[in-house]
Formats: sequence, structure tokens, C-alpha cells
Amino acid sequence: QVQLVESWGGLVQPGGSLRPSCSASGFTFHYYVIKWYRQAPGKGREGVAGDTKDGGVKNYTESEKGRFTNSRDNSKNTVYLQMNSLKDEDTAVYYCKAEGTGVSDRYWGQGTEVTVYS
Repeated sequence: QVQLVESWGGLVQPGGSLRPSCSASGFTFHYYVIKWYRQAPGKGREGVAGDTKDGGVKNYTESEKGRFTNSRDNSKNTVYLQMNSLKDEDTAVYYCKAEGTGVSDRYWGQGTEVTVYS
């Protein structure tokens, strides 16, 4: 079974850093683009970082620009979301998503919670 498991979210103070991970199994990891999304309380899910496999690491909004970096370790079937200079508005559940070439070839993880508090 295809599975994506996010972990290493948690509580962090504003200005701090966190590095959630997304571990994959059940598919050929390096064939897939792995992206990060988040969903804040009361808001919709939004993309936050792309994948180096998909034209390089990307930030999808100005809010994450220069702060969030998605990196890939194919040997471990894992991607990491390095988040620096965290803000209160970064509080959300963070999800990874694997994307193959077909529209139906998409898989979501269950998410990991990130809470930024002062």
C-alpha cells in the first residue's frame, strides 16, 4: 500500500525552526514529485513548498519565500520541510503529497501539526 507519513511537527516559538519529515513507502519514491501543503484552522489547504524533482525547490506564496525549503533524500525515501523564522500564521497541519504523472496517481499523508506560539 502506498503510504506517506509526516512526522516531527510540534510546538515552536515565533522565530524558531522546525523540520517536519515525510517518509514514503509502497511506491518508487524517486519517480514522484513530493510537495508540501498546509491547512490552518478555518482555512483551506494551500501549497507551501515544491520539490527539487519538479524544477527545483519552490515556495508557493510570498509568506514562505526564503523561509521554507523542501529537500529530498532518495536513499531514505524521505523529504523534509525545513521551516525557519516561523510565525504565528504558520500554525497549521502540514501534509505531504506525492504526485506521479497521471492525474489519479496522487497520494496524501495524514499530516503533522505545527503550532507556533508566543
